This record gives sequence, C-alpha cells and structure tokens, in this order.
Amino acid sequence: MASDSVLSEERGARGIPKAPFIEDVEKFLGSADAEVEGPLKKIQDAIAKYRYMDANLNQRRLGLEEKIPDIKKTLSMVEYLQQRREGKSSQSEDDLEDDLEESPKPLKTTFELNETLFAEAELEDTDTVFLWLGANVMLSYKIPAAIELLRAKLQAAEANVASLTEDLEFLREQLTMMEVNMARVYNWDVKRRRDRRLEDEKTGKGASEREGG
Repeated sequence: MASDSVLSEERGARGIPKAPFIEDVEKFLGSADAEVEGPLKKIQDAIAKYRYMDANLNQRRLGLEEKIPDIKKTLSMVEYLQQRREGKSSQSEDDLEDDLEESPKPLKTTFELNETLFAEAELEDTDTVFLWLGANVMLSYKIPAAIELLRAKLQAAEANVASLTEDLEFLREQLTMMEVNMARVYNWDVKRRRDRRLEDEKTGKGASEREGG
C-alpha cells in the first residue's frame, strides 16, 4: 500500500516539503497488484499544492519588486533633503557665493498626484518629512529617522525578494520532481497492463492449443 503522503518529511529552508523521487514504483505502491488510482490522485493533489504555493510566493515577490523602486526613490529624495540641509548638495562655486549673500531659496520640485498627473511645489527648508506607511497611514519623521527607516525597509524588502526567489526555485524543482513521479507511476501501470494482456493472450493461446491437440 502506498504511503498516506507522497511528500517527504524533509523540508526546505523555509518549510516547503521536499518531493522524494520514486525510484521503485512497485515498492512505493506496496505490491505488484496494487491499484494506482489512489496514489496518482495523491500525487496530483501534491502538484496542485505546489502550484498554489508557487502562485502565492510569486505574487508576494512581484508585490515587493513593485515597492522597491518607490522606496529607493523616496530614500533618494530624503537623502537629498538631508544633504541640502547640511550644505552638501552639488552646487557650483557661484551658487555657493550667492547663498552667502541671499537667504536659501525654496526648492522647486514636482510631486505625483496620480500616474499621469504632476503638480509643481516649492519646498521650504525643513527637518521633517511625511512618509506613507500603508493602509492610509502617514507619519512625520525627522529626516535622519526617515532615512534610517527607509534604509531598513529597503534592506528588508531586498532580503525578502532574495528569499522568495530562492523558495520559488526550490518549489519548482519539487514540482518538476512530482510531475516526473506521476509519469513514472502512470508508465509503470501502462507497462503492467500490457504485460498482463500479453500473459493472458499467451495463456489463452496455450489453452486453445491443448484443447485442439
């Protein structure tokens, strides 16, 4: 009799079940006369679970990959504001001389209202920025704290993408293995049926010859 589970007890780095290779189909089924419908159904169920996990992890990775450019863009802007406050932004010598004579000019920029609409704005010198944290939540941060937060979020997002990519590669290897197992069990059953048919034909032919003799 086949095992109740076609998946191994062994797990990947983040708990994904490993798919064992079915080397001896007869041993896996339990006997040469065992039915294959039940084991094939279990293999199909395992394949469906792997495909579900693949879709779920891939969706999570795509979501992170979409967020990373936004985090980088926001971090770059906040770092620029920090550099500007510290007088480290790239300026020509003439600009520096002008700044000594005049008060700092507001920073002219554009900000995105939606994907196709931008508006102009003037930013006064400030030590505070507002960051969207998701779920319609926005909080104010001092610029150094905002930079620290954004760098941590970027590092975490990139690490998660790397982990998800590794998990997806492992998962697809297991999916391929289960598909190979299903083909091996199916082909073994086809061969068994053919051998039985040939044996029945041979037995029937022998009986006919004896009766005729």
